[in-house]
Amino acid sequence: MKKLAFAGALFAFATTSASAIDVVSKDGKVDFGSRFEATVITNNVDGGWEMIWGPKEQLWLTERAGRNIVSIDPKTGEKTVLYHFANAYEKFPHQGVLGLALEPNFDAGEPYAYAAYTYVDGEKKFARIVRLTYDVKANKLGDEQIVIDHIIAGVDHNAGRIKFGPDGKLYYTTGDLGYNQGKHVCDEITSQKLPTAEQVKNHDHSAYNGKTLRINKDGSIPDDNPVIKGVKSHVYTYGHRNPQGLVWVGNHLYSTEQGPSSDDELNKLEAGGNYGWPHVAGFKDDLAYVYANYSAAVNCPTVKYDPNVIPEGVPTQKETDYKEPVVDPVKTFFTVNNDYNYTNATCGKLAYICWPTIAPGNAVYYPKDGVIPEFRNSLLLATYKSGSIYQVKMNEDASNVQGDTGKYFTSANRYRNALVSPDTRKIYVVTDNMGNGRQLDDTPTSKMANPGSIIVFEYIGQ
Repeated sequence: MKKLAFAGALFAFATTSASAIDVVSKDGKVDFGSRFEATVITNNVDGGWEMIWGPKEQLWLTERAGRNIVSIDPKTGEKTVLYHFANAYEKFPHQGVLGLALEPNFDAGEPYAYAAYTYVDGEKKFARIVRLTYDVKANKLGDEQIVIDHIIAGVDHNAGRIKFGPDGKLYYTTGDLGYNQGKHVCDEITSQKLPTAEQVKNHDHSAYNGKTLRINKDGSIPDDNPVIKGVKSHVYTYGHRNPQGLVWVGNHLYSTEQGPSSDDELNKLEAGGNYGWPHVAGFKDDLAYVYANYSAAVNCPTVKYDPNVIPEGVPTQKETDYKEPVVDPVKTFFTVNNDYNYTNATCGKLAYICWPTIAPGNAVYYPKDGVIPEFRNSLLLATYKSGSIYQVKMNEDASNVQGDTGKYFTSANRYRNALVSPDTRKIYVVTDNMGNGRQLDDTPTSKMANPGSIIVFEYIGQ
């Protein structure tokens, strides 16, 4: 594989072959202070969604569209299918095989992988988490066992990130299913709806959307889960829109969340916390966002949906009119003023790509003792719309963030997931096969530079 050296904070990519990309500085300035090589190690990923480190320093990847878990050799790009989910359903970009996490004792006699995927039962769509057993000799996963089931899914905003906490519990994100917008404008958002005692008793998970769930490995409710409004369930936090990232930094759990027309969020999750959606986006500041409840409009199907210009007859509520206590985000991308002009003639039919959001996917922690000086003690966020890695610096004990954000490795791609190598010298990024994003001049495009690829950015020193 051909490797190309480059330096700078913002980079342009032009595909030269299946295995390499040309890299030049976007604006002619070199201000990152480090030198990297960029290499495409494979362009054979069928809708990559989650990327983690598996046994023998292989990349393990869920293929959302391919309905697989695969391993990728980071040196050769060779791909091996570890498991195919025959029951998974994928028709839209938020469906298919999603989150993946390895049992913390994977190498100590418990060789289990936990995965989430969407499926259909009749005309209804659901999500479930399953456990798979790894056969090291065969290099295959099998023996699919259901952990938790019948979480309502949809065509949009299924979230689906899984992480193990330091407490040995599974944490799983669910989204609002894209309700109250687009084709589902007349469906009510249920991110504030909490399960009743009767639903918990009957294993009814229909109120689990727009939440972070905390789950025992056998699917049961942990004894020390928060009691929220008198009921203890799998719900750990609520009031979320589309939380597609989870990352532990010590004992602190952070989540990325995609906002509406503004205010993507980085949240620090607190047990029992209400994060405000759909009444609040970002901070409760009455800036740029108002909750327009299209689903409650009279004759909703006849109302023309517009997220930024709300027609008469649609009930609205300012953020500060919502009196429930909410947990503020630690960072937003980005909060704008009420007079912000969402109409940009150069963006045409893809106007939403030009809105002040970055669509964060996963987040990964870059350690304090990492090789790359500029990234130490930071969260690195993979983003879809901007095709960039955003850096968010953390304070000393990682209990909060501090300082300005950095933007790196920009290209005309959609970055679905980022991962740090064990030696901390490389940043791996998996790109979407399709979708809309920004070109280097910030205009929208539907043509990705490196679709369905894994790109590695390797630090080679000053």
